[in-house]
Amino acid sequence: MSKFGWLRKVKEFSEKHPIWRGMISYATIWPVGSLVQQHVEGRDEMDLARTARFLFFGSCYVAPTLNLWLKLARHMWPQNNLSSALAKAAVEQISYTPFAMVSFYFGMSLLEGKSIKEANHEVADKFFPTYKVGVCVWPVLQTINYTFISEKNRVPFVSACSLVWSTFLAYMKHLEGSHFKPPIALPLKHQ
Repeated sequence: MSKFGWLRKVKEFSEKHPIWRGMISYATIWPVGSLVQQHVEGRDEMDLARTARFLFFGSCYVAPTLNLWLKLARHMWPQNNLSSALAKAAVEQISYTPFAMVSFYFGMSLLEGKSIKEANHEVADKFFPTYKVGVCVWPVLQTINYTFISEKNRVPFVSACSLVWSTFLAYMKHLEGSHFKPPIALPLKHQ
């Protein structure tokens, strides 16, 4: 095997099993987003358990569900043109996105050891503020994704875009208190 033969093997494997490409990219991007958020928060020591939860949830839940959604969207709108991309992005905002956000707050709360009641409360408090931000960002990114990005690279493209999004989710996830007022932009330091 040549010096870089292992790279060829990795490429062949990821082309044969595309879900792994997404899982690997989310296993990188989501914990990095958590670490960035903790740094912005001004933590002296990083909470590695929090970061591990982001790694697990991003790679083992978000990547597979996103992969499934992208396959379904490709089946429903097989064309790669602007009108199909706009339809996919619009349907995603009213179907997959709410599902993903509820799953995020509920699932991450359970991973933190919170009760189902506490998880439901967090979903109720944080879903709509997060959704309002997401609806401004994701339709544009997904229209680009569905129009210009090849099928095999769509989950990795979304995961790359997710660095900023996962940082924002980490920020929203760790805001405490009932009826908080989320900011328009991330603050330099959590107060």
